[in-house]
Amino acid sequence: MNLLVIGFGYSAQRFVDLYGSGFARVTGTVRGADKRAQLARYELDLFDGTAPTAATLATAAEADVVLISAPPGPGDDPALTGFGDAVTNGRARRVVYLSTVGVYGDHQGAWIDEDTPLAPEHDRVQARVRVEEDWRSRIGDRLAVLRLGGIYGPGRNALVELRAGRARRIVKPGQVFNRIHVDDIASAIMGAIRREAGGAWNIVDDEPAPPQDVIAYAASLMGIAPPPEQPLDSVELSPMAKSFYASNRRIRNTRAKQDLGLVFAYPTYRAGLDALWTAGEGRS
Repeated sequence: MNLLVIGFGYSAQRFVDLYGSGFARVTGTVRGADKRAQLARYELDLFDGTAPTAATLATAAEADVVLISAPPGPGDDPALTGFGDAVTNGRARRVVYLSTVGVYGDHQGAWIDEDTPLAPEHDRVQARVRVEEDWRSRIGDRLAVLRLGGIYGPGRNALVELRAGRARRIVKPGQVFNRIHVDDIASAIMGAIRREAGGAWNIVDDEPAPPQDVIAYAASLMGIAPPPEQPLDSVELSPMAKSFYASNRRIRNTRAKQDLGLVFAYPTYRAGLDALWTAGEGRS
């Protein structure tokens, strides 16, 4: 099978590193020449969100599997606008779209699953819902939507943030998040590719937890004092960070385990951080 990755970012690159050898050809797109130079060991084309080249469109038409990791823009989705026709009318038997659990909105800490109605509260996640629906209307059961929790893994985790002095223990009483290790995302992508039918699945860990607890646990592994707790209303946050704290929910992953055969390498943030610490993360 040929694999095309639209948006060769953190999660997509990890998938290719772990599973790329199972494909006859792996190609991808990045937005800029600098990024392509940094990732010179991969076969990557430039796609800046406008019009793909004729060669890139031909590659899309010949792809058996398409992984879409690029986020939508404020207007039309660049991936859909640029590649929709080539993918819809090409060889692709499976399109995997990486979305977000933010599409469910706020549930005040209640448990939810894939049957919970979508209720996106911000432009960024409203765009995600539109893109999910647009791809589904085009390709139907060939579409697999993976709604991801907070992504962490090598180079992107609480250990690294603590070592760099960027970690903060921001507290909103009752607030919890689900997370997901990037290796478990890769496993879920492979499960979605192997599955005959499409659908939408929550790709999150087993244990939604307060964000300040994750920082404290990472600090305990490092043998350092955790940063002091800060009430949410006392700190300055970016609009994106504010949107994370605006929604509070506990997310079930049962259906992904059943349908995709997902077996977590890191079912909790503790298991993930333990492995990252052992691998040397946050030590220098």
